[in-house]
Amino acid sequence: MQVFLLQALIMLVLVAVGASALLVQGRYDAERSARDRSLAAAESFAHAPGTALALQSPDPTARLQPAAEQARKGSYVDFISVLDKHGIRLTDSDPALIGTKAQGVGRAAAGETFTETYHGRPSDAVRAVVPVTDASRRVIGMVAAGIRYANVGHVLNRQLPLLLGAAGGTLVLATGGAALVSRRLLRQTHGLGPAEMTRMYEHHDAVLHAVREGVLIVGGDERVLLANDEARRLLDLPQDADRRLVTELGLGAALTRLLGRGEAASDEVIPAGDRLLAVNVRPTAPYGGAQGLVATFRDTTELRALSGQAELARGRLSFLYEAGTRIGTTLDVRRTAEELAEVAVPRMADFVTVELLDSVLRGEEPTSAVHEMRRTALRASQAGHPLQPVGDVIRFVMADTPMAAALRRGKAVLVPDLNTAEDWRAQDPEGARRALDYGICSLITVPLRARGVILGMVDFWRRTGSPRFEEEDVAVAEELVARAAVAIDNARRYSREHAMAVTLQRNLLPLGLPEQDVLEIASRYLPAQSGVGGDWFDVIPLPGFRVALVVGDIVGHGMQAAVTMGRLRTAVLNFSSLDLAPDELLGHLDEMVTRLDTQAATAADDDRMPLTGATCLYAIYDPVCGRCTLSRAGHLAPAVVDPQGRVTFPEVPLSPPLGVGGHPFEAGELDLPEGSRLVLFTDGLIENRGRDIDEGLELLASTIAHTDRTPDETCRALVQAMLAGHPTDDVALLVARTRRLNPACVATWDVPFDVTAVPQVRGEVGRQLADWQLEGVAFATELILSELLTNAIRYGAPPVHVRLLLGRTLICEVSDGSNTSPRLRRAATTDEGGRGLFLVSQFADIWGTRYAARGKVIWAEQTLDHAAEPDMSALFDVMEL
Repeated sequence: MQVFLLQALIMLVLVAVGASALLVQGRYDAERSARDRSLAAAESFAHAPGTALALQSPDPTARLQPAAEQARKGSYVDFISVLDKHGIRLTDSDPALIGTKAQGVGRAAAGETFTETYHGRPSDAVRAVVPVTDASRRVIGMVAAGIRYANVGHVLNRQLPLLLGAAGGTLVLATGGAALVSRRLLRQTHGLGPAEMTRMYEHHDAVLHAVREGVLIVGGDERVLLANDEARRLLDLPQDADRRLVTELGLGAALTRLLGRGEAASDEVIPAGDRLLAVNVRPTAPYGGAQGLVATFRDTTELRALSGQAELARGRLSFLYEAGTRIGTTLDVRRTAEELAEVAVPRMADFVTVELLDSVLRGEEPTSAVHEMRRTALRASQAGHPLQPVGDVIRFVMADTPMAAALRRGKAVLVPDLNTAEDWRAQDPEGARRALDYGICSLITVPLRARGVILGMVDFWRRTGSPRFEEEDVAVAEELVARAAVAIDNARRYSREHAMAVTLQRNLLPLGLPEQDVLEIASRYLPAQSGVGGDWFDVIPLPGFRVALVVGDIVGHGMQAAVTMGRLRTAVLNFSSLDLAPDELLGHLDEMVTRLDTQAATAADDDRMPLTGATCLYAIYDPVCGRCTLSRAGHLAPAVVDPQGRVTFPEVPLSPPLGVGGHPFEAGELDLPEGSRLVLFTDGLIENRGRDIDEGLELLASTIAHTDRTPDETCRALVQAMLAGHPTDDVALLVARTRRLNPACVATWDVPFDVTAVPQVRGEVGRQLADWQLEGVAFATELILSELLTNAIRYGAPPVHVRLLLGRTLICEVSDGSNTSPRLRRAATTDEGGRGLFLVSQFADIWGTRYAARGKVIWAEQTLDHAAEPDMSALFDVMEL
């Protein structure tokens, strides 16, 4: 009952204090509301459009008094007064005050808006004063609005009965609640009074402190609520541990983390000082208690040795796991050996050396000569060591050394104390003495084996100050080296296959650019980081001093891509020998790709890479007219740099990639001034993971827009600017600077379609050759011209044209309007004709036919440094001499 009365008294005090606070807060809110309303009314009237004009009128009172009274009623304030700039009232809700001077408005006269609780005549009020300014921002008057102080409290007085009623209700509810809580407590304590509760507490306290198991109760805020004597002893808690945070007790990181989690735990062994404790943790909330936990502790120090061994085993497993993630991150043999050494130092040893066979370093199969290796990696925890550096040849010629024994047995050899061991000094006594003087005292040597074949040797060394190697360390070293051996062997096999693919790729690409005078050409091929791919290029001289430029891209990477590229390049070379137009050549190439892929699908050859999807750009440059004809199958358009350095990407007709079929190929033409540069490339140059095609094209354009660079310098600049590091895709790049054939080295004739015109044209050609000082080839040239021109007139169709081109060789071309192609054949003894083309083949170094848009061109080429020597026996045989 006494407790209930005390609670009722406390509730009464709290309710009284709360009601007083509400009264004070209500008066403050009422005054604040009066200020806001007064300020709003004063500002609205002061800033009204007609207020400033009315103040400047002859009778401002007559104009403003009605408006002020109407605004007062509408804004629910007690007064709105308009003052002149000296503070004299011009209007007021009380007409008796008009003409009197208002007090305390000097700040508004200075241009400042303010609110205040005013005490003085005519009445106390909460008011706001706002200056009125003209167009030049000068104060010409003021507006004061407010609520009388008596009216401010009137609202609060109306609310006072409600507040007192609420306070009384609150007191009744609180008293009733206290009574209910008291009854509930009595039920929960089963009717026990204070004396009985005290006896129960003393009993529980005695039991709690008498048990030989530590008990620690922690609240939801991670503060200690209770700790028995055993917990204080085991955890070495300070005297003031109660109500302190767990993190402030110095329990150790593991135990603090376990208690901070608040999760159940059973028999977790945790170190605490020099003890090992078995800890059990249970949250209290599920058992009806408040948020928190109860932890019990048992001293299990006798398990220290066993726990130490388990921790050591855990550490070794963790080390081997980490080694598995850090060794073999690349497919480079040397780097993998370095990763092995980096992982082992200093966690496994103070020094680690890795020796590999030279054949392994070259990517070849390991040889049986395992007694001579090359030091590939060395890692040391300290500088100044006496071990042989990387690159030295290490020989194992003495059978008694630990290294030779490990190679012979095929397993690790342990030398715990090098100071007492004699056999390891046999091969190099001086080096062994320097190692001992430096402090190296223990060794494990492990052969590096993969697939039953020795790849090298790994030596683990420790120096004075580190524990000597034991048998347990041998198992860890063998496991570590076994994992590294697999990674090194994978890297070796990859290196071999990569080298083979690169060699094949480079042999399938042009070994050198052909000699010609019409284009200055430079090229680059860069394999991808993941290996070679199918990008390729080619430069093909054509008749008439023309040159074909080819760039292509095969889908995929690796050996198959290189082989596929070689097949496609060979096909382009073969088709180019037919001297086809670019669109016709790509059409034939598309048919061939479709046919080959169909055959491969029928044969179900899963290893063969398909050709469909390959892209190609084929361009032919003619130096006589400076025109470049090009066609592309799914490939990027070239970049053109004119002699002034302007870069364009011409709109060349785009056709689908090769093998898609069903679409005709189109050709485009570019007229290139002499000195222009034509840049052909694959998508690997401009596109990568961090850059899209548009960004790559912008960077390419800015890089090649220089007029003073040669093609080789342009290639170098593009590689430096756009291929930093290893490209993710292989790149083929071809840059050609154009030249024009001197017009003085070109001679043309329109020939009448009459055989009688042949002698006249032959004579004019002879005179042209004399002008070119080519009398040495005049006879052969006139003979070739006569035969070709006669055939064109007899078997062809008009118009007939003759053209001579002079470069590093002399080319004679005869064109006519017929598409009938002549062919070389052996004439019978009874035939009157059929021997002309044979004579042409004997006196020309090379000859052939190409088709034009209308008709054909038969050409013959002769070298200038020496005339072709015909086969006289064959010549006499054909001529029947």
